[in-house]
Amino acid sequence: MENLFRLADHDDFFSRRCIWVNGPVIVGAGPSGLATAACLREQGVPFVVLERAECIASLWQKRTYDRLKLHLPKQFCQLPKLPFPEHFPEYPTKRQFIQYLESYAKHFEINPQFNECVQSARYDETSGLWRVKTISTAGSTRNEVEYICRWLVVATGENAERVMPDIEGLSEFCGDVSHACEYKSGEKFTGKKVVVVGCGNSGMEVSLDLCNHNASPSMVVRSSVHVLPREVLGKSTFELAVLMMKWLPLWLVDKLLLVLAWLILGNIENYGLKRPSMGPLQLKNVVGKTPVLDIGALEKIKSGDIKVVPGIKRFTRNQVELVNGEKLDVDSVVLATGYRSNVPSWLQEGEFFSKNGFPKAASPHAWKGNAGLYAVGFSRRGLSGASSDAMKIAEDIGSVWKAETKQQKKRSTACHRRCISQF
Repeated sequence: MENLFRLADHDDFFSRRCIWVNGPVIVGAGPSGLATAACLREQGVPFVVLERAECIASLWQKRTYDRLKLHLPKQFCQLPKLPFPEHFPEYPTKRQFIQYLESYAKHFEINPQFNECVQSARYDETSGLWRVKTISTAGSTRNEVEYICRWLVVATGENAERVMPDIEGLSEFCGDVSHACEYKSGEKFTGKKVVVVGCGNSGMEVSLDLCNHNASPSMVVRSSVHVLPREVLGKSTFELAVLMMKWLPLWLVDKLLLVLAWLILGNIENYGLKRPSMGPLQLKNVVGKTPVLDIGALEKIKSGDIKVVPGIKRFTRNQVELVNGEKLDVDSVVLATGYRSNVPSWLQEGEFFSKNGFPKAASPHAWKGNAGLYAVGFSRRGLSGASSDAMKIAEDIGSVWKAETKQQKKRSTACHRRCISQF
């Protein structure tokens, strides 16, 4: 605690409301942040969770389409210490997953500080503490708050901000343009010609949903993509891959998955979908690109209900010109162009995180940095990877916390009246 007073040497320390956190600050109340908080609770370590939105799991609640279900079986998506309810289906719906997360937060008494947008976080060498500055936007008031803590857990995840592509003429296009994070249902697109930019899981599912609502989607495929069946003979493809990885090398598992995909789905290159030269699991590990798990879109592609088109050259007022010279009349555009990390915009640190917002170290070493800095949900291994990171982080902090708590002697230390030790 005595290190806290060294902060007083800085000019702006007493210019804002300051809160000392007797434990880690967790930035982000999505699944990763909740998992870390729950594991810390089990370790008996106090914490504060900061969340810029007014709810937990804002990506799931506000930026996902209605038909979304978990792509993997629920046993691979549950968070630590609390499984999904038994009556939930193997692939829970969006609403069911949100219900699970809300019950998870309630069970572990996780109460995030909502509407707290982190502006900056930096390690103070003088005090050996982290300084996390936020702007609180609760109600009509706008308050600046600075949290002082020993440990900082970055849990904002891989998908914090949408990626908006720079396409010539897009700003001049007269039709509706939206990102997949704004897409809810194909209902309002009935009878319209829609260009879906992107062929990942979101692009495929949006295109399928548009078909189911009698729209005419054209899906832009700019690069190669792996498409795998979601299940093989009634068993999850992911579960099958995990099982094979216990006995076989990754390259061989990749080859077996591609053989199974060819037997079940056929040669997808006949329909304008070129496979990458790197196998699906290797590609995920090296680049972070997730294979598409087909839930019906490929059948629509084969029937021609979803038209696969090459890259876009430019937009005009009511048309799109493709790189092959073809021109299409278009009513609407949905940009399924993915998301990115926002860590570089607020974390003032260059050793642990790279410029793309991901830890420099590869999994499984991407969870711990120096000076009490941790990352959860950046391993490119989905919810199971985030859960694994959360448990490691809580155990690491918990071991230090317990050791120091035993040795700590009772002592009273005066605190400046504007530094409020609430947590």
